[in-house]
Amino acid sequence: LKAVDIHRIPHFSDYLQNGWQISLAASVDFTGSNGNPKSQTSLHQFQQGMANPNQYVRALIGVGEILLQYDTDKMVPLFGYGASINGRTEHFFHVNQQPNPYVAGVRGMLDAYYGFVPMAMLSGPTNFAPTIISATKGARDTANDKVYTVLLILTDGEITDMDATIDAIVEADDAPMSIIIVGVGSGSDFKAMDQLDGDGQKLRGRRRQARRDIVQFVPYRNFINAPVEALSAEVLREVPTQFLEYVKMKGL
Repeated sequence: LKAVDIHRIPHFSDYLQNGWQISLAASVDFTGSNGNPKSQTSLHQFQQGMANPNQYVRALIGVGEILLQYDTDKMVPLFGYGASINGRTEHFFHVNQQPNPYVAGVRGMLDAYYGFVPMAMLSGPTNFAPTIISATKGARDTANDKVYTVLLILTDGEITDMDATIDAIVEADDAPMSIIIVGVGSGSDFKAMDQLDGDGQKLRGRRRQARRDIVQFVPYRNFINAPVEALSAEVLREVPTQFLEYVKMKGL
């Protein structure tokens, strides 16, 4: 044995130190199963504001404050789905109701959310695919800029367009993106969500099987009495591994 070459395998933090950044995108469930926002029992109750933030707000804060530490411009596109706007159910829209969905940081997300909720007409069904397809396109557009997108989807129920959602996730496996789904409320058992979280085996769509796992599902009720830091840690547990699988796939 004349020589030994030792190659250090880069960690997630190494890539962040070498110019990669995380970009947060978020999407909020405005389907009717959340309950009338004017009711105290609604998952979107807003009368108490930040004095008693609802689960959607807590999730936006918990995940946002962690991820935005690695985001240079701290601008977040905030989307919604399932609301009726101008008499039509929209499965993908800008929560700030502006042509540009980007808002400034956690405060911007909360301002846009609290600005929309009082006038929201909740509808349905619960379709994820339009949001995932749009976010995937955005992630691919920034791939050359060393940007890795984390799409946070907040939902209170089961997915209606499961086949289309699975196909959208599988087709996104080569995009610089992870998807974190946080289930809020206690009205659903979220069984179908485990199918999307490909920890046991790679997700299979109608055309092919995914080459890597990009989804993490977290039920908020498991952390309802825990510090927000506990939710953040669980939500972000798989992102470093998913990122490393992406750069390996691309040979970066």
